[in-house]
Amino acid sequence: MSAFKRKRGRQALANKKAKKVKYAAEKSEASVEADQERANEITIPPPVSSGRWTNKERVLIFSSRGINYRTRHLMQDLRTLMPHAKADTKMDRKDKLFIVNEVCEIKNCNKCLFFEAKKKQDLYMWIANSPHGPSAKFLVQNIHTLAELKMTGNCLKGSRPLLSFDPNFDKEPHFALLKELFIQTFSTPRYHPKSQPFVDHVFTFTIADNRIWFRNYQIMEEDAALVEVGPRFVLNLIKIFQGSFGGPTLFENQDFQSPNMHRREIRLGAAARVREKQMVKEMQKLKRAETKEDVTQDVTADVFLTPADEKHVHIQTDVPQPKVVKKNKHKLFKRQRIARRKQLK
Repeated sequence: MSAFKRKRGRQALANKKAKKVKYAAEKSEASVEADQERANEITIPPPVSSGRWTNKERVLIFSSRGINYRTRHLMQDLRTLMPHAKADTKMDRKDKLFIVNEVCEIKNCNKCLFFEAKKKQDLYMWIANSPHGPSAKFLVQNIHTLAELKMTGNCLKGSRPLLSFDPNFDKEPHFALLKELFIQTFSTPRYHPKSQPFVDHVFTFTIADNRIWFRNYQIMEEDAALVEVGPRFVLNLIKIFQGSFGGPTLFENQDFQSPNMHRREIRLGAAARVREKQMVKEMQKLKRAETKEDVTQDVTADVFLTPADEKHVHIQTDVPQPKVVKKNKHKLFKRQRIARRKQLK
């Protein structure tokens, strides 16, 4: 039995050596072919997950008290689209804005998106580089959230976006500063633990009507067409400060009009239109009174009247005789007459 096993072992060793020789020959042929086709090869980069997370940008997104439901949903949409964002509780409106820098330091964030509500209808947004600045203050208008739009587009949660800027951002120095601030705030850091290694949507910043229009589009796989996802809003620049939430003013928008002045002009315009209508009505009443005919007499009353015979005019040439008035001097009074009648009876 042991001799049989030894025989089997020698056969297996021979086969193994033969296979090794054959594999070496095939490998040499493959290496020759690889050398010939090395010029046409395409180098494939290593997977994204093998990199290191070096960009430690973190954005704190929170607001003051008094915001409405639309602003709350907008903040939630931005946190969904930006995996490097953090949330915090609402800040009291009585607190000063420089306290936001301390909140960012506690949350270990170096960028901040702070939404400030006033009069429960006006929304202001601060974009700041904490704690050294710069910072910019905007008036947020025309807000439409993801749930409200119900667009057909869709993107992967946590994917990295492309940032597309209008060419006008490079023409003005304050727009160039805002461009760099937007890039550092809205771009997802590479190799972020909560991000996905895919690029399937685009953030667009367009300048129109002296305002910045924000849109989010999905990149379609078939033909690279863009389909809007949302949210969307418009930023009206007010001021740019050198520090974080304060400091010297670097730029001030001269064309900016506060919402209070805008509402006041609307009210004054409506009051002017009402006064104009009243004046028109009064003028129409005066014109009607001037052209109004007298309808107190019936114009058809003398339709059936026949003209009478003409009478000759008698001209009196003689002096008229004076009238003789007879006066009864012996006229009795009434009580005397009554007494006389009683006597006669």
